[in-house]
Amino acid sequence: MPTPDTPFSPGDHPGGPPDPPVGVLLMTYGSAANAEEVPAYLRSVRGGRDANPELVAEFQRRYRLIGWSPLVRITLEQGAELQRLLDAGHGPGRYRVGVGMLHSEPTIDEALARLAVAGVRRLVGVVLSPQWSPVIMGGYRRALDAAAWRLGPDAEVVLAGPWHRTPAFLDALAEKVAEALDRLDPDVPVLFCAHSLPKAVVDRDPGYLDQIAETIDALVERTGLDRGRWQFAYQSAGHSPEEWLKPDLKDLLPGLRAQGHTAVLVVPVQFLADHLEILYDIDVAARQEAEEAGLAFHRIELMNTSPAFIRALADVALNEERSARATA
Repeated sequence: MPTPDTPFSPGDHPGGPPDPPVGVLLMTYGSAANAEEVPAYLRSVRGGRDANPELVAEFQRRYRLIGWSPLVRITLEQGAELQRLLDAGHGPGRYRVGVGMLHSEPTIDEALARLAVAGVRRLVGVVLSPQWSPVIMGGYRRALDAAAWRLGPDAEVVLAGPWHRTPAFLDALAEKVAEALDRLDPDVPVLFCAHSLPKAVVDRDPGYLDQIAETIDALVERTGLDRGRWQFAYQSAGHSPEEWLKPDLKDLLPGLRAQGHTAVLVVPVQFLADHLEILYDIDVAARQEAEEAGLAFHRIELMNTSPAFIRALADVALNEERSARATA
């Protein structure tokens, strides 16, 4: 029999019809898949305004250099793996997983339309960013609210908040860091990094940076890194004149070489799948900067569809559903 904390499966209702499935919607930013899609993608990011032609050309150059961005494909695969895991643990039909993008297809609205056809009336939304900020990520909330009507007038929709402290997530990320460290010399320095943001944006929600620091602290504890072996930097600063957070990744590389190091390991702490900011900003631009500084360049493998990470996503969704039921 199910425990009080375990959602019922259809077979647990012998006297009546099964409950409708609970929806789980994985959401991420989206991406242009290739250079040809860049103008439309940037137009969506900019709220319907065309991007500067020089910016479009620069992004197209990056896409042509890396070939394409696999973000949408990987996110769909993450959704499929999560569906398999939930089916195995709770029975087919208890949960229905969807995937929606904020700025490309399949959109959040399209994903909710499919979940509605599947009978979903209760939904847990999970943004694929462990650290959460209502200021930085408010677009997900607005998109989810705008599409919620598709689930019916009595639909129950909840959006998971920060999940950077979820033990399964930290274990999955620590696993990738440990795998990389095992392949390298024991004194290779580690650079943790996160996406840079305009300082004015972060000033409105400084707690977001606290969440990044908490993630790093937990990783350091799990991997046993000495304090003197790692530093933190930002990556992927935007193409706009306002002040962006520093230090930038490239600012720290010459100092590592000056200290006598010959290699570096880069550890993104918020990206969960390969995409442009990994395949170009780190694998191409940061690698070139490291090699120019005299450092052999390494980065961890992203979690993508690793079983440990899919278990983490299941924990986030189930914990959020239980919390919502407890307060209903």
